[in-house]
Amino acid sequence: MESASQDINLNSPNKGLLSDTMTDVPVDNAASARTSAPEGLTDVEEEELRAELAKVEEEIGTLRQVLAAKERHCGELKRKLGLTTFDGLKQNLSKSWHDVQVSNAYLSASSTLDDWNEKLTQSEAYKKTQETLSQAGQKTSAALSNVGSVISRKLGDMRNSATFKSFEDRVGTIKSKVVGGRENSTDLRSPTGSDDKPPQDSAPF
Repeated sequence: MESASQDINLNSPNKGLLSDTMTDVPVDNAASARTSAPEGLTDVEEEELRAELAKVEEEIGTLRQVLAAKERHCGELKRKLGLTTFDGLKQNLSKSWHDVQVSNAYLSASSTLDDWNEKLTQSEAYKKTQETLSQAGQKTSAALSNVGSVISRKLGDMRNSATFKSFEDRVGTIKSKVVGGRENSTDLRSPTGSDDKPPQDSAPF
């Protein structure tokens, strides 16, 4: 029975289908995933570049580990010195601002702004505007000075006028009458206090 079944399987029409499909599966996955070499590079050059790339990536990983260790050590030192996170942030901001100030972009922009400022201040339009504003300020100061002089002169004229003098005399007369009336009322009071006492009733009960 077993030999018969083996003969049937060997003589089956599906013989070889499994082996045919297995031949389509790639054996070397890494080789199939590898991209084709760029044009102009030989296989040797490609291998050298790939080896150099792997070496650089390994060095980057090592540097990251060293940097992480240095950062931990720096944090421990700051903690022992009592430096807070705010102090570190302020120091970083100061350093960043200093780096910005010495950067080529900042220096170029500052130089450009200085050139624009110089051109603007030397332009005819700026000079005319500055001269106009200066004249307007002088005219305003002169006008205010004239107004103050006019007000002072008007007050002096009013004090010297007959109406103001008559009003001042009337006020002085009223004041003297009020003061004199107070003095007369004080003189009319008794010098002793005996008259102020009420008379006692001496009649017997």
